[in-house]
Amino acid sequence: MFFREFLRHPLRTGAVAASSHGLADCLTDGIGLGDASLVVELGPGTGAVTDALLARMRPGAHLVAIEVNPHLAAGLRARLARRAALAAAGAGAALPDARVDVDVVDGSAADLSRLVPSGGVDAVVSGLPWAVMPVGVRREILDAVTGALTPGGWMTTFAYGHAAWMPTARRFADELSDAFGTVERTRTVWRNLPPAFVYRAKTA
Repeated sequence: MFFREFLRHPLRTGAVAASSHGLADCLTDGIGLGDASLVVELGPGTGAVTDALLARMRPGAHLVAIEVNPHLAAGLRARLARRAALAAAGAGAALPDARVDVDVVDGSAADLSRLVPSGGVDAVVSGLPWAVMPVGVRREILDAVTGALTPGGWMTTFAYGHAAWMPTARRFADELSDAFGTVERTRTVWRNLPPAFVYRAKTA
């Protein structure tokens, strides 16, 4: 499904395959998800990173997943509903879905400021294709993210290693540094298609 949507909308989908377990773990490591009350995922796709978020978030927390592609959003919503039904029936009691309140929202990441309370988000995890976005859209979304995060809140996102040298990717790295107080770059996750690394950015 992910590859089909990439073929239909390559610039909007931005990746040929869903994130690997290794990349999902890297995106959700070290950002305090166990203590978070409200987390936002931008561009969840088919839910590979969503699963990692749900496994790390505490009972009673709230996850808002914002997906611009209606086909991917509908697929993720249906999959989570099936799993929640299994958990409610006792057939999947170990599944994390029943512990966390999840909303899958059809919309653009640029709408973040009207979808969540300003300054109330503990972490934002992004699967957006930053390097192919127009500069104005990219900066609008970054402004919305920084406005939504609590002081000391985190944003994580990934970039493909083979494209890191491209001018648009380097420009995005500079924009991250301008927008956040702290920016870290992780090791490369080689078992991803293509290999990728993660930026962890923290508000001042």
